[in-house]
Amino acid sequence: MPVPWQQHVSLKPYNTFGIDVTARYFAQAHSDSDVRAVLAEAHRREVPVLVLGGGSNLLLTRDVEALVLHMASSGRQVLADDGQRVLVEAEAGEPWHPFVQWSLAQGLCGLENLSLIPGTVGAAPMQNVGAYGVEIKDVFAGLTALDRQTGEVREFALQDCAFGYRDSLFKRNPGRWLILRVRFALSRSLQAHLDYGPVRQRLAEQGIEQPTAQAISDAICSIRREKLPDPAELGNAGSFFKNPVVPAQLVEGIRARFPGVVAYPQADGQVKLAAGWLIEQAGWKGYRDGDAGVHRLQSLVLVNYGRASGAQLHDLARRIQADILERFGVTLEMEPNLY
Repeated sequence: MPVPWQQHVSLKPYNTFGIDVTARYFAQAHSDSDVRAVLAEAHRREVPVLVLGGGSNLLLTRDVEALVLHMASSGRQVLADDGQRVLVEAEAGEPWHPFVQWSLAQGLCGLENLSLIPGTVGAAPMQNVGAYGVEIKDVFAGLTALDRQTGEVREFALQDCAFGYRDSLFKRNPGRWLILRVRFALSRSLQAHLDYGPVRQRLAEQGIEQPTAQAISDAICSIRREKLPDPAELGNAGSFFKNPVVPAQLVEGIRARFPGVVAYPQADGQVKLAAGWLIEQAGWKGYRDGDAGVHRLQSLVLVNYGRASGAQLHDLARRIQADILERFGVTLEMEPNLY
């Protein structure tokens, strides 16, 4: 059956910033056949397509004069279980956090550090989503994607995805690959990643010496809720800037002026700086210009207080970037995709 197209649809409910722009056309895909049907019809009509998942990594700066294809496929399953290693698969439209909680309810470990991240399963590999010492690549077992150039379906293994820090093959080739489903290699035994002090501290406060995967997830959820605004209450896309990786010599120059600089040496000799620390030192934390602002508790997060446009938020981001470059000689890169 043909998938219905709607016209002039507000995208406010479909992006976590809550930006109220209009899509010229809008359709939802609940299956692979829906995806193919929509793309074929768009090709026939010569209408460009913007694929949208949870809208949690997107800043819409204008109306979308295209067809917005909203991935709404659902489903999750265990593909293989040898008693220790368990292979699970989820459809691209599955909301990420409920999927993590489902995996924990099955007694599976590996995704607990990635709890409470907004968005969908299909979007997670695009950014190689990561938090509290774990990235998607650490638990990734493969994915199925549609090549929009050829119409062919291709299977991707870990080495095919070219995962990097908040990066992947899919992000570097925007518009080509449409992720249909993703597979993860999880375990029935916990290998806890507690390198980040706040997680270990929260567990200690709760008197938990030998945490379960669910306890780690609960601790991370509580930390994130304290630090990060709920998109349902205050529009945001989580961390807006990547932590920059810079030469060690530049960091030494910064440390001479700011002894408290937050920096993490990397294996290649470079150093990762905490973007939030830089922004806070520059005085942007809690800044507000109309309804566009920087969150009062977390300077990495740009927020929409209600009626900010995407263009206003983008302008604020560029002002922050220019200030950080002037003060520290560091270039900040935006995480969300811009449209």
